[in-house]
Amino acid sequence: MSVVDSIKNNPKLKKLVLYLLVVPQEARPRLWVRWLVNPFKHRYGRGSLVRWKTRLDVLPFNPFEVGAKAIIEDYVTINNGMGGVFIGDRSLIGISSVLIGPIRLGNDVIIAQHVVFSGLNHGYQDITMPINDQPCSTAAIVVDDEAWIGANAVITAGVHIGKHAVVAAGSVVTKDVPAYAVVGGNPARVIKQYNASSGTWDRVR
Repeated sequence: MSVVDSIKNNPKLKKLVLYLLVVPQEARPRLWVRWLVNPFKHRYGRGSLVRWKTRLDVLPFNPFEVGAKAIIEDYVTINNGMGGVFIGDRSLIGISSVLIGPIRLGNDVIIAQHVVFSGLNHGYQDITMPINDQPCSTAAIVVDDEAWIGANAVITAGVHIGKHAVVAAGSVVTKDVPAYAVVGGNPARVIKQYNASSGTWDRVR
């Protein structure tokens, strides 16, 4: 059994380790983790840029990787507490976007401003317990290469967005998005699809 498994299987030890790593009542790592652990634990590709005002709530027990020449703009929040966060080569994360793992972004992905990705859901079924105290569930979000996500979109847990797909601004994406499609609305639906035979983007009725 690995050290990580031993910690996960021992509730008291797990509680102690979390106390040492995470600021109580917050989702952010302690300063010593940010300064002394994360720079050596997580991978930053050559030429990648993380702006100074980015909030990296990343912990050492889940992966966080930034690809070569990727850019994470100011005021972005990234949290890997519930699952790994992977950002592909040359991808752009726009100002004030939020990425909560588990999430995997491919190469050349464009994320506009104020986009929210959440790979977790709060439990709510037990009405005798506050929702904040109920277990969370996770389902990975996957965004394939070359996709473009418009401003203020929300991408929910478990969604897979296909290659070169476009999500219109303000959309709430609750289902998978096909490759080479344009989706929009709340909930988002396909409004255009690329037609390989004609080389056109055809409107879907």
